Amino acid sequence: MLKDMLYTGLGMGVILKEKVENEIQKLEDEGKLKKDDATSLLDSLSTKGQDEEKRIKEIFKKSIKEVIDELGLATKEDIANLKDELSKK
Repeated sequence: MLKDMLYTGLGMGVILKEKVENEIQKLEDEGKLKKDDATSLLDSLSTKGQDEEKRIKEIFKKSIKEVIDELGLATKEDIANLKDELSKK
């Protein structure tokens, strides 16, 4: 389910990016937007998109950690610590 949500979100992002690029290209072709302005706008949107992606990933990681804690599941670190303790005995 999480994988489906992730893929859906990524797909929507790609579609939106393509539509924005097409609209900017139309404005440029019609002379309503200069090439430098179009490039600057695309760069700005790309930077904002990357920042938002990082923010969403952090929220997602935090949510997953909370679920793991609530379920009481062992983490890789917990297992590694247990292995170390057992090897010392």
